[in-house]
Amino acid sequence: MYVRVAEQESIERALRRFKKQVQKAGILSDYRRKKFFESPSERRKRKAAAARRRQVKRSWHRDDA
Repeated sequence: MYVRVAEQESIERALRRFKKQVQKAGILSDYRRKKFFESPSERRKRKAAAARRRQVKRSWHRDDA
């Protein structure tokens, strides 16, 4: 992954764009998740918890409308 820096662009701005691309691609979260072995049961629990969070978020959105 790379970011092209324009002539007039500051390094800080290019670094900010790079960080945004890395976050959007999910590289760091993937690295943190794969840092240690995750058993199949832990993976199922993690995915079930994520599904519950998504469901709650959707229900909040429906209640507002």
